[in-house]
Amino acid sequence: MTLQCTAQGKRQMSVFVFWMMWSSAWAVIRYSIPEEMKEGSVVANLAADLGINVGSLAEREVKLDILNSKKYLDVNKDTGELYIVEKIDRENICSMKSSSCLLKMDVIVENPERIFNFEVEILDINDNAPRFRRETMHLDISESTAAGERFSLTNAVDPDVGSNSIKTYYLSDSENFKLDIQTGSDGSKYANLVLKKALDREEEAVHNLILTAVDGGVPARSGTASIIVRVLDVNDNAPQFEQHVYSVNVSENSPIGTPVLKLNATDLDEGPNAEIVYSFTLYTSEKIQEMFSLNANTGEIKVKSVIDYEEIKTLEMHIQAHDKGTMIQLSGQCTVMVFVTDVNDNHPSITITSLKNTVKENVPVGTVIAHIAIHDRDSGNNGVIDINIEEQLPFALNKSSDNEFALIISEPLDREKVSEYDITFIVTDRGIPPLSDNETITLELLDINDNAPQFPKSFCTIPVLENNAPGSLLSSLSAFDPDLHENQYLVYFIIEKEIVNTSMSMLFSINPENGDLYALKTFDYEREKEFLFHIEARDSGVPPLSSNVTVHIIIMDQNDNTPVIVSPWRSHGSVVEEVIPRSIDKGHLVAKVIAIDGDSVHNSRISYQFLQVTDATLFSLDQYNGEIRTMRMFSYRDARHQRMVVMAKDNGDPALSATVTIKISTVEQAIKPYSDTMEVPLEYDIFSDLNLYLVIGLGSVSFLLLITILVTIVLKCQKPKPIKAAPPCRSSVISQRNSTIGDSTLISSDAYWYSLFLAETRKGKVVVRQPIPKAGYIISSIPRSTGLTETSESAASTLQYSK
Repeated sequence: MTLQCTAQGKRQMSVFVFWMMWSSAWAVIRYSIPEEMKEGSVVANLAADLGINVGSLAEREVKLDILNSKKYLDVNKDTGELYIVEKIDRENICSMKSSSCLLKMDVIVENPERIFNFEVEILDINDNAPRFRRETMHLDISESTAAGERFSLTNAVDPDVGSNSIKTYYLSDSENFKLDIQTGSDGSKYANLVLKKALDREEEAVHNLILTAVDGGVPARSGTASIIVRVLDVNDNAPQFEQHVYSVNVSENSPIGTPVLKLNATDLDEGPNAEIVYSFTLYTSEKIQEMFSLNANTGEIKVKSVIDYEEIKTLEMHIQAHDKGTMIQLSGQCTVMVFVTDVNDNHPSITITSLKNTVKENVPVGTVIAHIAIHDRDSGNNGVIDINIEEQLPFALNKSSDNEFALIISEPLDREKVSEYDITFIVTDRGIPPLSDNETITLELLDINDNAPQFPKSFCTIPVLENNAPGSLLSSLSAFDPDLHENQYLVYFIIEKEIVNTSMSMLFSINPENGDLYALKTFDYEREKEFLFHIEARDSGVPPLSSNVTVHIIIMDQNDNTPVIVSPWRSHGSVVEEVIPRSIDKGHLVAKVIAIDGDSVHNSRISYQFLQVTDATLFSLDQYNGEIRTMRMFSYRDARHQRMVVMAKDNGDPALSATVTIKISTVEQAIKPYSDTMEVPLEYDIFSDLNLYLVIGLGSVSFLLLITILVTIVLKCQKPKPIKAAPPCRSSVISQRNSTIGDSTLISSDAYWYSLFLAETRKGKVVVRQPIPKAGYIISSIPRSTGLTETSESAASTLQYSK
């Protein structure tokens, strides 16, 4: 309610009336007025506010309380108005530290007698300027003091409160100093002098500074003090406290002399510079210094006077420790926070109702789990209760009334992460020391099917050795589902995929319960090398969830194929026969053994070696390409028939092998054609006949017979005669190392054919004869190294003659 009144100066003011309900029977009226109102100023119409008839006031006696032997207010019986009798000074009535100032008064109205209560709140106005307790402050600072050092200054005092109290401090311009303004626990402002630049006594021995305190009123008021800083040098270590801030609790009404705290500061110097003297700084109020004593030598703080909790609850002392340096005394500061404790003997209590012990994990955020009620029989701060949840949990407390809360879900829940919550409520009152209690409830989460099965890997490679036994276990492809019960039970399937009209279920099977993968057939690396398919794991939830893994089956080769000799060709168990002239040179290609192996990689690598050979000095075998060559020329001592057994062995473990037996026959004739269409008889090996005649001549004839034989031999060499018949050629086989093997048998009794065969063979070629009806033969010569068998690929000319 706003009232307007005039008193001598027609001054306008606003009066605020606050109605606070104490019971259904009566109420307290509160008025707010500024201090220093003139005498006679009307506060409000008290009769109207109390519901009293103004006309009856003259007949009824009205009495007001008298405060401190002074009567500040009175009631006009004619109008019922409450007016100022004497100016009210807020600073005299209420404590300077109190944020509010109330005058509680009773009005007694007789005939009939009634008692009314009302309150008048005295509002502060900015009627006091800041004032320093010391107009001049002297500081002695060593020139060795490091920049950043702080020094205590006298704080200003302003009896006003709130925004009218001291707002800030200002320092006159200085290159060496600046201010650090601090705010105390009670909101008061005080300043520290901070050294921002090292001092030099030789340049300037004394610094004169002006400190100004300004309040927050409108208009602002200010006060000043001078600071005289003397720069000294000598003592360079200041005393240091163990802590910058000390906190201690003191019960109200503690006996005088009760120890509060013993401070301990240390100084690294020696002698007088290390002796420490403790004292209150200028920031410590005189009232606090009256309540506590400080021993200057020991630093022990004791109770000096009665401490009243209702008067003051927190005290802040600023203690200084300075040494006894001869030229300069260094000091250190600390703050001692004293908390006055009230008697608090009742623990707060918790009552839990409408509790849900189990919920599904997908319960919506905001769902109410329980209702919490708290209670404390103490009053004031001792009866004010704070409730908290002990840990960081996905729950919150919603306040429904002063002491009632609803426990709700604040974040989505996941049973797979946390299946059960123990929620502990802690209630603590605000007494000093505080008393507390706790209550724990258990909330169990019920599972839903919200997790699909997961395989350890999305792609699985399984090597399988060929020739495996049907039904053998290949691998166990198990998946994991963090859900519970039927949501966790998994069933495994092979996702069908046809390969060349063959279903995967015909090749593999999987145990639907544990994911064991089995092979249903024996695999052959030479036919099938890999399989790629998918396996699905599905849970039994509603609806079911599933995931799959890609399975890559790799068939590993095994040395299960024996090398097959395809050249020289021979029927099963037969011996290969080759015919070569005895006059061939060293390195002549006699035959080439070629073998193939159905295995792969290192298992199909073939090497060749002799198992048996008639003369190991006559032939060599290349272990890599199977070529059999002469190591030297034939001599007369060498047998005409040579036999060798060649083994072709693969590189497997264990190794497999195959053998071929080759019989080589040597002839002493050589056929050289005179032209493309004539046969040339072979020359006889004169050295072989000569050896025969020498053996006979050495035993039975004389030197003359030897001359005759030599002449006869010479004559034969000069007149060669054609050979009418030649020994039949045995079979030769031409083959190539491909998937298709060709062979041709060369058999003839014709002298020309035989001579051509020997001549071409001596050149390292193979000769093929094909009959042509009614025409004769087509004869083709092919280089042995090419391995070709078709006449269209022959490297020699084609000859035709009539039979």
